[in-house]
Amino acid sequence: MTERLIPGDVAPDFTLTDQAGNTVSLKDLSGRKSIIYFYPAASTPGCTKEACDFRDSLASLQAEGYEVVGISPDPVKALATFAEDEHLTFPLLSDEDHAVADSYAAWGEKKNYGRTYMGLIRSTVVVDPEGKVALAQYNVRATGHVAKLRRDLKLDK
Repeated sequence: MTERLIPGDVAPDFTLTDQAGNTVSLKDLSGRKSIIYFYPAASTPGCTKEACDFRDSLASLQAEGYEVVGISPDPVKALATFAEDEHLTFPLLSDEDHAVADSYAAWGEKKNYGRTYMGLIRSTVVVDPEGKVALAQYNVRATGHVAKLRRDLKLDK
């Protein structure tokens, strides 16, 4: 398992496919502040709540210079359905082999109802315009996460 990222680390590069079939890489985001959030599964209650919170905050985040990108192990087709159903207008990237999630330490051991298994750890990494980690949060809650992130980034005065 990869060690968790901390501020100042170089963000791991990636190239993945979004819900529309476009290729998106970290290099495409260079020169901008990026919020990269990892979520377990499209169209599930918690992930839908989190995605809709990002959707509803997108204009204000973009006004502060942030781009938002969601990454999950879902196939592109599931992401396309999720984006359409929830009117999501930011890139949702498919990481089916969870290599990118692993490189960001967002893939690891989880425990649920006494069972231990490997899975996606709900996480958010903010990357600065130079490609360095500005903030890394792991095991975040789906509900209220965007509001907490806004406070942590000092966007709500």
